[in-house]
Amino acid sequence: MSGARDLRRAAAARLREAGVASPERDAELLLAHVLDVGLGRLLLIDDLDADQHERYDALVARRAAREPLQHLVGTAAFRHVELAVGPGVFVPRPETELLAGWAIEQARLVSARGEGERAPVVVDLCTGSGAIARAVADEVPDAEVHAVELDEQAFAWAERNLAGTGVDLRPGDMATAFDDLAGTVDVVVCNPPYIPLEAWESVAVEARDHDPHLALFSGDDGLDAMRVLERRAALLLRPGGVAGAEHADVQGAAAPGVFAASGRWVDVVDHPDLAGRPRYLTARLAR
Repeated sequence: MSGARDLRRAAAARLREAGVASPERDAELLLAHVLDVGLGRLLLIDDLDADQHERYDALVARRAAREPLQHLVGTAAFRHVELAVGPGVFVPRPETELLAGWAIEQARLVSARGEGERAPVVVDLCTGSGAIARAVADEVPDAEVHAVELDEQAFAWAERNLAGTGVDLRPGDMATAFDDLAGTVDVVVCNPPYIPLEAWESVAVEARDHDPHLALFSGDDGLDAMRVLERRAALLLRPGGVAGAEHADVQGAAAPGVFAASGRWVDVVDHPDLAGRPRYLTARLAR
């Protein structure tokens, strides 16, 4: 038998030495996973048996090697839902919850204006795990939600996460997706790849070595996908419809500039994340 508190403290020290950003929290979450209890019950557990100790030690070693925490526990929380994640799919980040919240608000506005006459139509391009589409479907039950994903492995995760939600999930490239919806969509939302190829070495190990590169990198300036998104959103949206897209914190001017330069958009605005860093843009298709 081994003391849970001492094991957790030693695990946090090991993770801190390995450069993990939140060692104490990760040590707690891994222990809660091994014990199959909520975080609030950890203080009530004094000892681990030999099997639990071995499993915990193995998970801590993998986390110290910078394998994503979410891969180790098999899930990622996103707004009010829990997503299955693992190798082959981009792990949704807390920052993206802000963009999802914006899309949810916009869909609700359409519902309010329509007074029940029609459902808001929302398209999630580059859906990855299905995080944004799942959140919209969860929080705006009357919305008609569509999503597309190009990568086969990521698509399989999205299928799992969106099963039973009513979301129309399709395999394919966002550049050509949803021709049948052209001119009918109220909200286009996207968390595209946006890291410049030359910035490869600066990317966190968890993302660089474990997230699909298709979900991370986007040309020399990181804006290739944003340019595709701008064109596709303009095709899909109704006049006056809105688009929102996440971007890197250093693209607070460049990413909105893609939309502003096309001449197709009004109300192009950039928005900060909770740390005050530029994080996502929104724009309205000119009428």
